[in-house]
Amino acid sequence: MPIRNATLRQLRAFDAAARHLSFARAAEELHLSLPAVSMQLAQLEASAGQPLFEWVHRKLALTAAGALVLDHARSVLRQVDDAQASLDALQGLKRGRVQIAVTSTAKYFAPRLLARFRERYPDVELALSVANRELVVDALAGNEVDLAIMGRPPERLGAVAEVFARHPLVVIAPRGHPLARRRRLAPAALAAYPFIVRERGSGTRSAMEEFFAAAGVSVPVAMEMASNESIKQAVMANMGLSFLSRHTIALELAARRLVLLQVRGLPVVRHWHVAHLAGKRLSPPAEAFRRFVLDEGRRIVARHAGPA
Repeated sequence: MPIRNATLRQLRAFDAAARHLSFARAAEELHLSLPAVSMQLAQLEASAGQPLFEWVHRKLALTAAGALVLDHARSVLRQVDDAQASLDALQGLKRGRVQIAVTSTAKYFAPRLLARFRERYPDVELALSVANRELVVDALAGNEVDLAIMGRPPERLGAVAEVFARHPLVVIAPRGHPLARRRRLAPAALAAYPFIVRERGSGTRSAMEEFFAAAGVSVPVAMEMASNESIKQAVMANMGLSFLSRHTIALELAARRLVLLQVRGLPVVRHWHVAHLAGKRLSPPAEAFRRFVLDEGRRIVARHAGPA
């Protein structure tokens, strides 16, 4: 039986198994038994004529054929979901599913956006994934999500990125730091202190590098971390300074566990964007979420994530 005869049930089982790299977790997500999922995948592999999964160092992985089929399977599933959302809209229904990816820094306010949206559209299902910028761009490029919320919009990708809120970035220090009480610090004054920074490729890291490069300053990097939470803990432990989004530190500032350094040229103000592929036809629920973010995002971010 050729792959063109694959069923939607098989494709959904395959998509879940590929995301989790676990047949058992795919079964849990789909509310099916493990034998049922295994049977669907076996039938799909038979249609493909070659294995879609393999075991590598005792871990489940996609084969080259599996990765190829996955791209097409996800495209088919997204088209089916979009068709259902469009049919719902024609029937006057305000339901459907919207898949949203946000960068790790946006996770501090994204739940507020989703909660307020659900108050208006309680029957719309929202799926939220959080990742670093590169993975969010990959999800957008691969049409795995409807919309993405990020700071720096993607380059070299056919995407529409629209500004909805200001995004200030600042330098933070632990309480009692020698620079904490000084005003209008020159950026060069920071060069004597180690910095704990985000990983390369993150929007925060890029903004930091651009700021210090423009000031002609090189700051020593003591440690690189991919987590804002880990960075904040390290700064509170007096391991160094850091350059972070103002929106990630509201609680620590209120509790006086961290302080903002008064540095000339800061905050660096970037912007938050809501993005989607330029050629993508957004479903009615996705378009409603996009419009909601553009209309209400600035107010929600300012209210719940600290001043800009």
